[in-house]
Amino acid sequence: MNPVFLAGRGLASSLGPSLGAAVDALRQGGPSPEMRTLTGGFAWPFHAIADDSDKGDWWPWVRRLITRVVADSGALASDRRGPLFLASSSLDIGGREQDGGFEHGMRRLADEIAGWLNWTGPVITVSTACTSASNALLTAAALIRRGDACDSLVLGVELPNRLTLAGFGSMQLLSPTAARPLGAGRDGLVLGEAVAALHLSRHPSRWRVAGGANVVDGTDPAGAVQQAVVEMCRRALSNSGLHPQDIDLIKLQAAGSGANDATEAAALHEVFKPLPPLVSLKANLGHTLGASGAAEIALLTACLESEAWPRATPPDPALNAVLASQAPSHVRNVLATILGFGGGHTAIVLENGASS
Repeated sequence: MNPVFLAGRGLASSLGPSLGAAVDALRQGGPSPEMRTLTGGFAWPFHAIADDSDKGDWWPWVRRLITRVVADSGALASDRRGPLFLASSSLDIGGREQDGGFEHGMRRLADEIAGWLNWTGPVITVSTACTSASNALLTAAALIRRGDACDSLVLGVELPNRLTLAGFGSMQLLSPTAARPLGAGRDGLVLGEAVAALHLSRHPSRWRVAGGANVVDGTDPAGAVQQAVVEMCRRALSNSGLHPQDIDLIKLQAAGSGANDATEAAALHEVFKPLPPLVSLKANLGHTLGASGAAEIALLTACLESEAWPRATPPDPALNAVLASQAPSHVRNVLATILGFGGGHTAIVLENGASS
């Protein structure tokens, strides 16, 4: 079985148009979300992609954005005959809203991206709600591990549109002020946009994809299930050849939801005794839905390589789970979780080769 490594990363988010810009923004505390207003005067805080280029024409802007992020990951300099995974919840709905092109099939964005990148390998769309990019990464890693590919590109994409924000707002899941992961007074999610590229390869680099797991339990279609989170963690550890005490940091789903944050914390207490250091990135990035698995791994690994660290919110004492205010001094193994609609519970285990 071939080992799988993270050969390169790219990210455009509310923290900046590149991963380097995002790290610099975190050092300054990160920007506050903007208010986004929909028809009828409904408005919620939102983390929009920070990009000075013209966003007026959706398709040309998206082409420039995605091409730049993929180039930053180094994937354009590799063999483009490997699989490309497009992971998204909303796909090209923003473009459809702008140009009225609703007659196109759901493959349109994937086909456009393949053309922009001159990608000749297979292109697979993954849309499993918030777990999309994490599931794409697990599948890409499995193909490399068993020798079916040497390189692969995972592209997490959540782009500007009105439908997503309106939908979450109508379900009363959005905070009117700010995301407070694991925090006292948390009152909902703050959504965000992102384009993230993870270039995977069998050639050694600092970060190894050690394993992971996806557990689907639809008992609560719109929320996490505690025993599913427990099973997800245990399978991810087993698949990585690790024990709970081997995990040095957990990157949480925690988005600021009252019930889901509590469910995740309770499950982690069941698996890890004591809890390792915890971190959430959603107060800085927003919840980028289908892109979040790729966006948060790109940003977290960059944070662990630098002095930047996401801000922590004041904790809720009832959860007995506190976000780390700075990076742990020694991090070899990281567990990164994403929990989503439809009962998806997904975890990735990363090994930091520079920590030994």
